[in-house]
Amino acid sequence: MKVGVFSFVFQDLLSFDEALDWIAGVGAEAVEIGSGGYVAELGESYCKPAELLADRSRLRAWKKKVEDRGLEISALSCHGNPLHPDESIARRHREDFRDTVRVAAEIGVRRVVTFSGCPGDGEGSRYPNWVTCPWPPDFLRILEWQWQERVIPYWQEEVAFCREQGVDMIALEMHPGFVVYNPETLLRLREAVGPEIGANFDPSHLFWQNIDPLAAIRALGEAIFHVHAKDTRVDPLNTQVNGVLDTKPYADESNRSWIFRTVGYGHPLAFWKDLVSELRLAGYDYVLSMEHEDSLMSLREGLEKGVSALRQIVLTDERGKPWFEA
Repeated sequence: MKVGVFSFVFQDLLSFDEALDWIAGVGAEAVEIGSGGYVAELGESYCKPAELLADRSRLRAWKKKVEDRGLEISALSCHGNPLHPDESIARRHREDFRDTVRVAAEIGVRRVVTFSGCPGDGEGSRYPNWVTCPWPPDFLRILEWQWQERVIPYWQEEVAFCREQGVDMIALEMHPGFVVYNPETLLRLREAVGPEIGANFDPSHLFWQNIDPLAAIRALGEAIFHVHAKDTRVDPLNTQVNGVLDTKPYADESNRSWIFRTVGYGHPLAFWKDLVSELRLAGYDYVLSMEHEDSLMSLREGLEKGVSALRQIVLTDERGKPWFEA
């Protein structure tokens, strides 16, 4: 296993070269690079697929910047909503995804991280509609329409496209607000459209749904394609009053039911040791990509502490054998 960093947090602060220097300097071995979708809206993106595809020499030079620092690209990440009922948003995110896949194919990266998307409630919708309960029965009708008319047909097309390009790992982040938000919905889509669909396993989004990430790893098994290392602290008092569904701003930390934390600050390192062990049992020996969204820490401190913690717990050698067993 290797420790990586999701570089999008640097976009408005450092140049691409400066960000790579920092990531390599802190002891990480891999970098995950944002390439469109919502990440591109957060600042000057380090990967602009359409521009790189238009100039192959520029693409080679871009990749060399990573390699010269001894880093590898763990994944290209295009977190968008390609099923958005606003066609202008959906079109932009779909184009970003396909261009990202083309770049990944050109540079030999197998994994593209994204969201499953979330449609509206029917024809003519303006906004996505995330269904969270089965009653009144309108919600089940919405869910059926979403999956049969939008979700499955779209991803059948995209899986076929990825196969043509030679990119075989579409790592969907299980994120509330999108149709794939837990292992059950991830596996439902994988069953419907093909084994190219897998998980970008981010335990932070599972914690507050009261999902045990260790049990989730067992359920997903070989469908785990990429891992985000991000923690969450669930506030026991606020949750006892209001539950876990929380629309308050992330900066309102004292009143929220949960907040994102750096690795080790939501759950002890003993949990994270169990997590890397479960990942190895599931056959995952790839990158743990540190994603910083801890509003109680500076960017520098959060990433340094998180990477340091991960370096203590990742399993870097090949698995041993039970030599003591006859």
